[in-house]
Amino acid sequence: MTYAITQTCCNDATCVAVCPVNCIHPTPEERAFGSTEMLHIDPRACIDCGACADACPVDAIFPVDSLSAGQREYADINAAYYEGAEPPAAEVDGPNFHAWGEPVFERSLPSDFGPLRVAVVGTGPAGMYAAQDLLLHTAAEVTLIDRLPVAGGLVRYGVAPDHPATKKVGDTFSRFHSHPRVRMHLGIEVGRDVTAEELSAHHDAVIYAVGASTDRRLGVPGEETPGCLSATAFVAWYNAHPEAVAQGVDLSAERVVVVGNGNVALDVARILVADPEALAATDIAAHALDALRASRVREVVVLGRRGPGDAAYTRSELLALKHVPGVELVVDDHDPRTAAAIDAAGAGDRAGVLKGLARVRTDAASPTGGERRIVLRFHSEVVEIRGEGDGVNSVRVTDGGGDGDGGGTADLKAGLLLRAIGYRGIPVPGLPFDELSGTVPHEGGRVAGVPGSYVVGWIKRGPSGGIGANRTCAAETVGTLLADAVAGELAAPTGDAKAFRRLARQRNRRVVDARGLAAIDRAERDRGRRDGRPRVKLATVEELVATARSGRLLRLTR
Repeated sequence: MTYAITQTCCNDATCVAVCPVNCIHPTPEERAFGSTEMLHIDPRACIDCGACADACPVDAIFPVDSLSAGQREYADINAAYYEGAEPPAAEVDGPNFHAWGEPVFERSLPSDFGPLRVAVVGTGPAGMYAAQDLLLHTAAEVTLIDRLPVAGGLVRYGVAPDHPATKKVGDTFSRFHSHPRVRMHLGIEVGRDVTAEELSAHHDAVIYAVGASTDRRLGVPGEETPGCLSATAFVAWYNAHPEAVAQGVDLSAERVVVVGNGNVALDVARILVADPEALAATDIAAHALDALRASRVREVVVLGRRGPGDAAYTRSELLALKHVPGVELVVDDHDPRTAAAIDAAGAGDRAGVLKGLARVRTDAASPTGGERRIVLRFHSEVVEIRGEGDGVNSVRVTDGGGDGDGGGTADLKAGLLLRAIGYRGIPVPGLPFDELSGTVPHEGGRVAGVPGSYVVGWIKRGPSGGIGANRTCAAETVGTLLADAVAGELAAPTGDAKAFRRLARQRNRRVVDARGLAAIDRAERDRGRRDGRPRVKLATVEELVATARSGRLLRLTR
């Protein structure tokens, strides 16, 4: 019995490191690493040891014989990756075990080198992979900083609530929150509470892992109409982000248009039509669950500017969309190029996943009946967003015929439009910024012109790659930082850890530390247990800070 990697693969390659027979590819040393949607287990070489499944941080690896109906396709996907490849050494010369040699500690500093004090700004995956690298391979002391009063970043506020396995990577990171060489200051914002210069003055180096927190715009008339939101805001709303849309989201219309063809577009489409009672078993925000229970949405039209073969979403996320209970996935065939691309696609292509789906023509009228469905409409762009009264009324889209003349337009009746066309970084006060790419200029993670400052994650490489991609990204940045330390390129800090703690608390009296974060976690899990859920998130800064303080005071008085 062999194992297979499934939908939630995060690509961080932890499984590669523990596989005794080198049967998981591509590895970080191979050119294809980072360009494939997921990692793959070679069924010809797998020895059924289960080491990869034990190490996987997101529970994406299972024995083939135990795959559910919705996961069985992944056995074929794993095997197909190796079709045409040379047989593994396990079949030719016996077991293909890793070659063992003298241990090499490439990330370690010389034994006579004192511990570094490094600040990591951002507690999402990019920041935590960097912190993990430093803590596991050096004697560094790490200061974790986040502008929100709770840690987690993308794992807490970006992952869809119906993807609990993906969220489990947060458990891996959380064990470092209480590490003896970690100091945590949550609720501190660089540029508001402290400056980049002050951070550098109290640390040997500073790593910025601030992500890409804003979204791209459509640039069409009517984009400012109420009811035209970014997917970023919608995801924040259903994930209980403290800065979520205060007035909530209007779900009174039967049709919603989602613009974009990435995984985020599929996430928001799926959440909009999913069974609320299934979502009630997740950590979705309580206010979002109430709104979805009262929702009238029956159809979500997902618009893609290009064809089905060029979509940005992963094949695994598209496959999952075919298995959402009570939801029909269909393809809009307004443009003959769509059907041609699907019919010509191979089984391993993203467009090939759409074979066998019903083909419909989305008209101007709203859907009828109780059937819920997601419509994938390719070769279509938004031309104008029209509103009446207090919100969106219809969306004008291109309705071409694929004959090269640009076609005509069609008006789709809709009460909500969500744009999911990409993220963009914003400037960090005190650091250079490339307006074109929305990133901080760097060399191997070293910020250009600012010695001792480094970047990791989306603010470094742009909004590409999932959670696991940050592991290799962080390894590069930390490697650059350590090389600079050995070369004497880092200036010694003028203030110590206690001085920075005093400074942070002088600037912001509501700073949350590791004990406060633990109190938030306990409170949310306790609330969840009462409702039969994994947790019920605190949804405002005030709630988070008050809970952190009360929990901390309670522990101090015991």
